[in-house]
Amino acid sequence: MKVKMIQIDPSMAPFQGDLELRMRNFKNTKKALLSGQKNLADFANGHLFYGFHQTKSGWVYREWAPAAEAMYLTGDFCNWERHAYPMERKENGVFELTLKGKNALKEGQRVMAIVVHNGTELDRIPLYATRVVQDPETFGWSAVVHKMEDFPWTDAGFKPQKNLFIYECHIGMAQEEGKVGTYNEFRENILPRVKELGYNTLQIMAIMEHPYYGSFGYQVTNFFAASSRYGMPEDLKMLINTAHEMGIAVLLDVVHSHAAKNTREGINEFDGTAYQFFHDGAKGNHAAWDTKCFNYGKHEVIHFLLSNLKFWMDEYHFDGFRFDGVTSMLYHDHGLGTAFDSPEKYFSMNTDTEAVTYLQLANDMVKKVNPHAIMIAEDMSAMPGLCLPISAGGIGFDYRLAMGEPDMWIRLLKEKKDEYWDFNKIYYELANRRPGEKVIGYCESHDQALVGDKTLMFRLCDQEMYWAMDANNSSAIIDRGMALHKMLRMLTMSLGGEGYLTFMGNEFGHPEWIDFPREGNGWSYHYCRRQWSLADNPNLKYHFLRDFDRDMVDNAKKCKVLNSQDHQLLVHNSDHVLAYQKGAATYIYNFDPTRSYDGYLVPAAEEGDYDVIMASDDFCYGGHGRIAHQTYTATRQPDGRVGFQIYLPSRTAIMLKRKPVRSK
Repeated sequence: MKVKMIQIDPSMAPFQGDLELRMRNFKNTKKALLSGQKNLADFANGHLFYGFHQTKSGWVYREWAPAAEAMYLTGDFCNWERHAYPMERKENGVFELTLKGKNALKEGQRVMAIVVHNGTELDRIPLYATRVVQDPETFGWSAVVHKMEDFPWTDAGFKPQKNLFIYECHIGMAQEEGKVGTYNEFRENILPRVKELGYNTLQIMAIMEHPYYGSFGYQVTNFFAASSRYGMPEDLKMLINTAHEMGIAVLLDVVHSHAAKNTREGINEFDGTAYQFFHDGAKGNHAAWDTKCFNYGKHEVIHFLLSNLKFWMDEYHFDGFRFDGVTSMLYHDHGLGTAFDSPEKYFSMNTDTEAVTYLQLANDMVKKVNPHAIMIAEDMSAMPGLCLPISAGGIGFDYRLAMGEPDMWIRLLKEKKDEYWDFNKIYYELANRRPGEKVIGYCESHDQALVGDKTLMFRLCDQEMYWAMDANNSSAIIDRGMALHKMLRMLTMSLGGEGYLTFMGNEFGHPEWIDFPREGNGWSYHYCRRQWSLADNPNLKYHFLRDFDRDMVDNAKKCKVLNSQDHQLLVHNSDHVLAYQKGAATYIYNFDPTRSYDGYLVPAAEEGDYDVIMASDDFCYGGHGRIAHQTYTATRQPDGRVGFQIYLPSRTAIMLKRKPVRSK
């Protein structure tokens, strides 16, 4: 009997054995983990057992440290006396300490675990610490006692919208002032902007605690602690609750692909050994990232990571996850230097089958906790079945980030003038999918905005943005940049995925790059912020791009663009024209830099009336107003084709909506 995935994608038939192994590994591992428990959601409760928990008579603290000979708890509650509170060793490497009295530990007190391994005392931050702070004088990190009180949630019954318009964001750099922003500032100042723009999903980076701010949150040390840089845990909960009240889902950018190699403040060598959580030896080191690689074949590691996901859903009401670095997880070489140009590359000795199984378990568990949760994978290899159900032989994600799309735009802008672009290739890159699998399309994420790279707008206009973005200025470079910025976003949004993503500020062509405070820039926050005032200033051209983005999203929702199949109408390379239908919308693009076409015949999917609802050249978007907002009637032409004639100005995108046919 064929694996169902092969019925969906017949090209996978030669790999039925590999797919059967994938399904068998998942089934066997899940069975071994559960040991009589009902499902993985019941299994993933490590955070309810380990760490600090207040009881009726006092406090209990537990850790898993199998290689430790002894453990102690110290902190300012005992004037940092190192051996006053020895922990009792239980079975399976568990250590436990009971403190009598409700005030044995108090809110805000700093604590530290002491692990004895091979006779050496090691200072360690508790693995399940929910608040970790940095001392402003010594710059050292320590855990802080913080009892998670019941939060007054008002989001009962909230469900994410099915068509995702994702606003990727970073709390710390979301403010205009050169500093680290807070959860409260984001809730008060940025959430209303996201709502006004029409995005229905937040994807928040850098939440899990990380000592190095410039890592963008991708070198995690404390997996259960919301970053203290931005405020208290309750502030993050208020942000998420407010977002839900606005109808906005919130995703956590979760990092289970690797961990910071830090020992004192991280999980590396917590019990004195690297192999507690990670592979031993060279296999446990990610040479390119200088981080540690998890051992996904170890049941205790799976328990830790699955519990981590459930914690963020239960405690903070996150609506799902964007899994970072999935390519690195899937392959023993982390996908570095491998060209995934043949199916065999996905099913070889290079594939980390234990990581595949962990990702299946993660998807299964998350859906058990919340059937409406959203799971997105960052994978540049396009692993077959990544976004197909586990029962069909897939890995279970809902979406994969279409990482080839921004790479394509950057490559084209760097290597070819736009008059030489191949629109057949562009259409193929944006519209091509693995059968049955959904992707999130995007022109640029945070990756393209970092120092060393360039955003689309900065790549298009460069230094001209410094003096030619005044609304009264005329600049051929800015005109071209703004025109292409709008066209590429509309094309990618409407054709490039079943969801769409942008990084905060890029919707209005945020100038320059993101450069986190570091030694090389004098620890400056000048570039680690978002200049919202540029888009708010009516005397600058940025607001034209912002308004276009807002209306582009709004009209796509009205025409149900994201949840519709594309219907190619026309790709004419020599004219630089392409057209297609998505949902109730018809999109037409003339990318030619100079030629406008009068009476251009555009094919239509069916006869009827089509209204222009927006065009990138409209005056309200900083254009020249060359498109008449009128109705075009598609009729059968003498050659038998159905279509209508329209004026197509150079470098312009047009969106039309077909009028519903009234029954007689």
